[in-house]
Amino acid sequence: MRLLGVGDNVVDRYRALGRMFPGGNAVNVAVFASRLGADAAYLGVVGDDEAGQTVLQSLRQESVGTGLVTVTEGPNAYADVDVVGTDRVFLGSSKGVSVFEPTDEQFAAMEAFDVVHAGYAGSFLPHVPEMARRTRVSFDFGSRFGLETAAPVLPHLYLAAFSSSHRSDRESTELAQAAVAGGATYALATRGENGAYLASERWLIHQEADRVQVVDTLGAGDAFIASVLVGLLAGRDRRSVLAAASAHAAQVCLAHGAFGYGVPFQPSAEAGGAQKVNTEVNR
Repeated sequence: MRLLGVGDNVVDRYRALGRMFPGGNAVNVAVFASRLGADAAYLGVVGDDEAGQTVLQSLRQESVGTGLVTVTEGPNAYADVDVVGTDRVFLGSSKGVSVFEPTDEQFAAMEAFDVVHAGYAGSFLPHVPEMARRTRVSFDFGSRFGLETAAPVLPHLYLAAFSSSHRSDRESTELAQAAVAGGATYALATRGENGAYLASERWLIHQEADRVQVVDTLGAGDAFIASVLVGLLAGRDRRSVLAAASAHAAQVCLAHGAFGYGVPFQPSAEAGGAQKVNTEVNR
């Protein structure tokens, strides 16, 4: 099974820890899929600074293909993060050089993969129909975007994923079912400690969350998505797919950063406008 993550990458800079960790939705899904045995690769743009090299080197260490990565002059994308309890507090961010318009050659490269995954933090939402002409497409709408944003591209999606901790059980099930009714083959609504719902045209399944001593939830949602994609495309039983995804996501919560490889980071001036977010995970 071959999976390609396309679009966003970032370093999450933990100011209190003085360390930064590679991540980003598309990067995380590719890394977690690789850990599950998929032949994974990443297509995106990294900066020529230390942060960009941190992302690039971590991908190589995780056996994620980097032949479609472009290194360009300028700063890599970053997000400044603090953790209060298990809640994330974002102190500021920059997209750096990570935003780009895909070329015809990059679209053509997608044809070699069984599924291509992108997310809300990148610039690929308008390109979903073109991507779907080449292969299956998975898209993570995170917590900020719901059915209204997703509706135009649902007919092109193999998996539509939503972070749904801020929604009720009823709202989450209705969202997943509506996404499938709108054309997605599968729809996933993850609810953090309240589990997740996976829907198809014929069924809706709820998966309880695994209970662990949470250190940091960053990346858990991406691990869940990667596990679901790998499991479904391998033809595994849907209930075992969800159980494995829950266990995988729980393990990610046991350490800071999405998938490790933290390096020293020296905070500069204090970032302003801190905003507390809940423990549900978009990356």
